[in-house]
Amino acid sequence: MYAPADNRYAKTPVRRCGRSGLRLPLLSLGLWHNFGSIDRAENARAMLRTAFDYGIFHFDLANNYGPEPGTAEETLGAVLAKDFKPFRDELILSTKAGYGMWPGPYGDGGSRKYLIASCDQSLRRMGVDYVDIFYHHRPDTETDLEESMLALDHIVRTGRALYVGISNYNAERTKQACAILRELKTPFVIHQFCYNMLNRNPERDGLPQTLEERSLGGIVFSPLAQGVLTNRYLSGNIPPDSRAARGSFLRPESLTPDLLKKLRALDALAQERGQTLAQMALAWLLSRPGVTSTLVGASRPEQLLDSLGTLKNLDFTADELARIEEITNP
Repeated sequence: MYAPADNRYAKTPVRRCGRSGLRLPLLSLGLWHNFGSIDRAENARAMLRTAFDYGIFHFDLANNYGPEPGTAEETLGAVLAKDFKPFRDELILSTKAGYGMWPGPYGDGGSRKYLIASCDQSLRRMGVDYVDIFYHHRPDTETDLEESMLALDHIVRTGRALYVGISNYNAERTKQACAILRELKTPFVIHQFCYNMLNRNPERDGLPQTLEERSLGGIVFSPLAQGVLTNRYLSGNIPPDSRAARGSFLRPESLTPDLLKKLRALDALAQERGQTLAQMALAWLLSRPGVTSTLVGASRPEQLLDSLGTLKNLDFTADELARIEEITNP
């Protein structure tokens, strides 16, 4: 029988999402990749157990994570039943709906019908009565924002979720969603967005400032730019087992000479700090305004342990921050 480490909560610090009572570990585990039906179930189970042993008690999913869509939730559900059932009240489970999940007009978007039906399907796949956070995964310009937000409110009021969040909304749309949900007194506490050293669009849009002004938490996905902000590509070669080689979200042609120059300069700074490039990239995000937690992925437990090494050095000097700006955002 699985018994988690007794000292797990001493290993990973937590932060509060805005003024809410929701606290998240600085590193959360994302199940976007490597937890689907095509992946080894025992490896997924080992990663989840390793995460919890080190104080990573937040597991993040979406209805379409896999592949096949829905199977990441099924994988987590199996591990919950085998290992985590006694610890459900210690866990933060989140899932989302917004992208395509099933055929027809109600299989994606932001309609009340889709969001509530998708939440019910996710609960069945995971074998739980509720999730801690339910997100609208993306803005839907064809559905009135109020309809989507009222659906989120209904999901909380009917006990399907404790908190709600949004994902991939820009700053202006976030302000509009926040105004509706605050009027409804819905526990809207968090925004999930793409952000990293190489993607500074949230800063240009003003999203981190919006989150701080409205006392919302922020959790970042793709903090390593789909693996670019690691040492895997510094040589300029494409490892055959890498995401770039698979040509899905990261394509080989994106590894330009200019990008490789930036990566090598960042890696040199990371070595000066006693970190890997990935660890420095995660630490940098955790130093940014509006960031409560970062979602890390892993393909094996050892990668997760490497990410946890980030927590040994979260501080930056003014000179280090200036050098990062000079390299990444000239």
